[in-house]
Amino acid sequence: MSIQVDWQAFTPISLAGGLILGIATVVLLLGIGRIAGISGIFSSLLKPKRVEMWQVLFILGLIVSPVLYKSTSPLADVEISTSLPLLIGAGLLVGFGTRLGSGCTSGHGICGNARLSPRSMVATVTFMFFGIVTVYIGRHVLGLL
Repeated sequence: MSIQVDWQAFTPISLAGGLILGIATVVLLLGIGRIAGISGIFSSLLKPKRVEMWQVLFILGLIVSPVLYKSTSPLADVEISTSLPLLIGAGLLVGFGTRLGSGCTSGHGICGNARLSPRSMVATVTFMFFGIVTVYIGRHVLGLL
């Protein structure tokens, strides 16, 4: 059981996507003083009193971008061959970790580290460490992955 990705389908467009994400992050921070952390933006959409147009547009961009890209080029083939309960459990653990760490990988890993935030550096090392340990235990000890 593993996730298979067609690595040959990746093109230099991935670099362009990373650059666009970096530019958008800087523009958001310098333009309106907000951090481009996906979990924070998405959770604010669930609180109707606090929704701002930039948040709606940010999430909409995450949805529309791959659709637009797919209209010009094929997306990489992704095959998920693990069980649905394991995927649901993993998603819940990620959500729990996001709340516990006051942010997600994009908020801490991209934005926080770029601002040299000590909290984000510790959070990034922590979730990378536990991700590695989880894969090791799941694959080599329990044989789940």
